[in-house]
Amino acid sequence: MDPDVFNLELRKFLKRFGVTAQREIEAAVERALANGALRGTEVLPVRATLTIPGVLPELEIDGQIALTPPPSAA
Repeated sequence: MDPDVFNLELRKFLKRFGVTAQREIEAAVERALANGALRGTEVLPVRATLTIPGVLPELEIDGQIALTPPPSAA
């Protein structure tokens, strides 16, 4: 294995994944706002799952996406 090639290819994949996922999430949230399924104040739970057949069975990363800033502590 050439670590430099591997690192470059991995970074290209992750960049493509990130850009594509962001576009899809933005479009889905906009649709949900437009049809009233979201109010625009939610904190959405999110889970990303990555698999590499024969190498990485399943990696899950959980998080949250807030649609508005948190209330300020006054």
